[in-house]
Amino acid sequence: MIAAGAKSLLGLSIASPKGLSDSNSLSSHSRSVGVVRSCVSMDGSQTLSHNTNGSFPELKSINGKKQGPLSTVGNSTNIKWHECPVEKVDRQRLLDQKGCVIWVTGLSGSGKSTLACALNQMLYKKGKLCYILDGDNVRHGLNRDLSFKAEDRAENIRRVGEVAKLFADAGIICIASLISPYRTDRDACRNLLPEGDFVEVFMDVSLEVCEARDPKGLYKLARAGKIKGFTGIDDPYEPPLNCEISLGREGSGTSPIEMAEVIVGYLENKGYLQA
Repeated sequence: MIAAGAKSLLGLSIASPKGLSDSNSLSSHSRSVGVVRSCVSMDGSQTLSHNTNGSFPELKSINGKKQGPLSTVGNSTNIKWHECPVEKVDRQRLLDQKGCVIWVTGLSGSGKSTLACALNQMLYKKGKLCYILDGDNVRHGLNRDLSFKAEDRAENIRRVGEVAKLFADAGIICIASLISPYRTDRDACRNLLPEGDFVEVFMDVSLEVCEARDPKGLYKLARAGKIKGFTGIDDPYEPPLNCEISLGREGSGTSPIEMAEVIVGYLENKGYLQA
C-alpha cells in the first residue's frame, strides 16, 4: 500500500525495459516523472534532470558546475557522494512528518528507555513512524565490539549519531536513548543534523534517586567494585547546558506518559508531525 502511495504521490511510473523502448511508453514515462530532480551520471559529473512539461530529459551539471574530484573522509579514500532523485523532502511528504532525532540522555535508571517506549507508542497511535535506538540494544549488534572505556564510549555515541542521522534523513522520527555522558559527544551528534532537527531531552534525575531505583542492579555492582568506569560512581556525567527539553525533575510527579506528551507537544509546535 505504501509503495503504491509512494508512486502516486511522487508521480512515478515503473516501466520495463521493453516498455521504455516503445516511443509511446517513453513519452508517457517522460510525463510521469516530472517530479524527479536529478541523478548523478556514471562519470559523477552530470545529472539527469526531467522537465516538468514532459519533454525528454537533458543532462546538466549539479548546481550548475562540474562535480569535484574524489574525496577522502577519515580513512576512506577515493569516494564520492552519490546524489539520488528522491530526496528527504519527498520521503517526508510520503510519511506526512519531518525526520528528526530525539536524543534522550541521563544517568542509568533515570527512565530514558521507559520514556522512549512511551513516546514511541504515543507517536505510533498518531500514525507517525518512529524507531528507537536504545543504548543497550545497539550494543547487542552494531556496537558489540565496543567496551565502556572512554574512547569506546565516544565511538559508541558516534555510531549511534550517524545511524540516527540516516533515520532522520529517511523522514523517520528517531528516538536515541543512551546515557551519553559527555557533552562533546552529544554536541558532535547534534552537529551532524540540520539546525533544529536534534532535540536533546535531559532526564534530570539525581544520582540518589537513580541509585535507589537501580533496576539492573548495576549501581550495587559498581559500589562493590565489580564494575569499573560506571557513570555517576567512578566516571562523570556531564548534564546538558542548553537542552531543548528537561524532564523528570524531582518532585514533579510526572509519569512517563505525561513526559512523552511534553515531547509530542514540542514536536507539534515545531511542525515535525506534518510534512
